[in-house]
Amino acid sequence: MSMKNKLPDPAAVKDEILKKYPPKVARKRSKSIQVLGEPGLEIQANVRTIPGIITQRGCCYAGCKGVVLGPTRDIINLTHGPIGCGFYSWLTRRNQTDPGPDGENYMVYAFSTDMQDENVVFGGEKKLREAIQEAYDIFHPKAISIFSTCPIGLIGDDIHSVARAMKEKFGDCNVFGFSCEGYKGVSQSAGHHIANNQIFKHVIGLNDEAPEGKYKINMLGEYNIGGDAFEIERILKKCGITLVSSFSGNSSIDQFERAHTADLSVVMCHRSINYVAEMLEKKYGIPWFKVNFIGAKATAKSLRKIAQYFEDEELSAKVEEVIKEELVQVARVAAEIKPKTEGKLAMMFVGGSRAHHYQELFREIGMTTMAAGYEFAHRDDYEGRKVLADIKVDADSRNIEELHVVADEKRYNPRKSPELKEKMIKDGFAFSDYEGMIPEMPAGTMAIDDISHYEMEKLIEAYKPAVFCAGIKEKYCVQKFGIPLKQLHSYDYGGPYAGFVGAVNFYKEIERMVNTKVWKLIKAPWADAPSLHAELACE
Repeated sequence: MSMKNKLPDPAAVKDEILKKYPPKVARKRSKSIQVLGEPGLEIQANVRTIPGIITQRGCCYAGCKGVVLGPTRDIINLTHGPIGCGFYSWLTRRNQTDPGPDGENYMVYAFSTDMQDENVVFGGEKKLREAIQEAYDIFHPKAISIFSTCPIGLIGDDIHSVARAMKEKFGDCNVFGFSCEGYKGVSQSAGHHIANNQIFKHVIGLNDEAPEGKYKINMLGEYNIGGDAFEIERILKKCGITLVSSFSGNSSIDQFERAHTADLSVVMCHRSINYVAEMLEKKYGIPWFKVNFIGAKATAKSLRKIAQYFEDEELSAKVEEVIKEELVQVARVAAEIKPKTEGKLAMMFVGGSRAHHYQELFREIGMTTMAAGYEFAHRDDYEGRKVLADIKVDADSRNIEELHVVADEKRYNPRKSPELKEKMIKDGFAFSDYEGMIPEMPAGTMAIDDISHYEMEKLIEAYKPAVFCAGIKEKYCVQKFGIPLKQLHSYDYGGPYAGFVGAVNFYKEIERMVNTKVWKLIKAPWADAPSLHAELACE
């Protein structure tokens, strides 16, 4: 990198970080902190967080209820457990939705069985049945989903038998459960997998009525934070592409039920939803590939790949027309912003694919991402799906049900014949692909999995980035260093940042943040003049 003479040696920074740890901890963390540049790099990921380290991670329940099912507007998502768990996962990510013609939107409610001590001692299945009945009587929803929290797994409540009984009783309401106790797996990634499995088992394939449209796709792994899905839907509609279902931003259960009628699945957040993409292909013959609608260039590339897949000149021409029209404003704003941001450093440690995708936006305004990492990634999220064959299944992964999926006897329909698909691959078209984050990062930068609070502080001290991207747990700690933090889990009330309009919004927001002087003016009163002095009595 051209900046290597101006910045600390990343290898030395890594050594400095590891010096603080006990030898055994240092050896383990060393595998998860990698300086990029050498071929054949392997990063340790999806392993348990070391006890005592302050981690960014969430739990299995957070991944299942909070991430994947949280954005669904017309499913009543009922937490079976203490009220704290239900409150924690209630609208914490700023998922937005359009209630649609029926006006149903249950996202604004926090549904919980509010487990008390007596329920933990004597069992909570009776209380769960009562809560399901009450929700049905008040709202008459199309579906009710149940999410187990830690106490439920410990006391052995059978939420699935309760769900089956209540579904049979109602007749017109789909009731299903998720055994997503917080302690399962090593992070919220386990919850994503469990959510994918149960949605596939209990919802997908229930409605064979496909929406009208010549080019029908599923959008997987887009959660409509700050209105991102609205912007992506606007672009797709402008191109003449029909969105059959979205998992799960701005979504409804009707969309989930008919997802198998699409002709293509495109995946935004690989880690949270790749299981559904693969199962849709195995059972119904729907191919999938990775896309990125974060960044103007990435958005244009993704639209072109979708058009290429459908092999339709009319669609390709329309896509090029839309791209040309949308890039006018993007280029104008980027030209204004880039002189004020070029050469500055960014760091980002967030979930999903955001630590990867948002590097595209920073590159477009001349900024370099010095260090990045995920909260709950697996190795393929860093190194690409080519390493899947080398990943050994551990005890934590065996804790999650693996569905045996086979081709549907009546509805399996390969959208591309094996011969055509093979020809497209030979011509350079990639299916079921993900290259991962590391290949797109420059040599001399750092990839760190499951970063600790101490490691975060040492990186800030060493590199003094212009902006740090993370979540709410890190926000105020970073700001006390005089560094602005962009909250990429909920966007700090900003957004959208997806698509072409989103790129413009992000350029302006980052320029404002990195060039403001207010953070340099903030100083703790004890920094210059300590107000309290003390000494030990024995002295």
